[in-house]
Amino acid sequence: MSAVLKAPVAERAIVLRTRGLRHGPITRLASPSDIGELIKPFVFLDLFDISATGAPNFGWHPHSGIATLTVIHKGAIEYQETTGVSGILSAGGVEWMRAGRGVWHTGAALQAAKGFQLWIALPEELENAPCQSHYLSADEVTEDKPARVILGSYGRAKSAIPAPARINYLDVQLAAGERWVYQPPQDHDVAWLAVSEGALRAPQQVLAGELAVFEESNSAITIRADTPSKFVLGSAAKHPHELVLGRYSVHTTQAALQAGESEIQRIGSQLVTAGLLR
Repeated sequence: MSAVLKAPVAERAIVLRTRGLRHGPITRLASPSDIGELIKPFVFLDLFDISATGAPNFGWHPHSGIATLTVIHKGAIEYQETTGVSGILSAGGVEWMRAGRGVWHTGAALQAAKGFQLWIALPEELENAPCQSHYLSADEVTEDKPARVILGSYGRAKSAIPAPARINYLDVQLAAGERWVYQPPQDHDVAWLAVSEGALRAPQQVLAGELAVFEESNSAITIRADTPSKFVLGSAAKHPHELVLGRYSVHTTQAALQAGESEIQRIGSQLVTAGLLR
């Protein structure tokens, strides 16, 4: 019998890499006006690395039309919302705040803290829906190693966060030399990863502090760790709408943005009356 030779499967290519723009302890890796257009519904990504002595207070600020999602790799962060929700998020914990039609929140690092904050553009049916919050401690985050499932599902694990459909967001840790293949669901054509610690090859090298965007397809992504590494990976069906931007908001239409900004203004007036905002 003659052997049948198969051509090697091409690895999914990286089409963009960036180290973003750093402002003190925060590095802006993606914004709605730039890389967010390529990877929407993921429209904003910050990597924060806050020292215990230089921990900023983020102050009251509003959002509408999006969900904010914070993953803590180290330390602890205090949070408070105009919905009345408040608490402390420790290492391994996850914050999901679906701003919807409008909400204000504030926070501060209680000690040296490191992690990612992500914004997700919401679909039409949720962009002006009531605000919804969901906070998970480290032991409430489901996993199918090497991935902790922040949103969506992977393997046998499914997130407890009631997020929009067709979005996966994974928090992954690999040992030096470990290889991992991520196969996105068939309808996910957007994918990216951002490294918190270590060095990866996917197939190009991606170092700590970098964001890598993959070509649009649903092909598998092969990742190899050169050193012990922590990173987040997102995949999704591409958001089908143009991004209509406010200062802290992302919507699908100008009318939806105006509705969100009107609600933001109303809540802001209440904060002024309460003496929490000037």
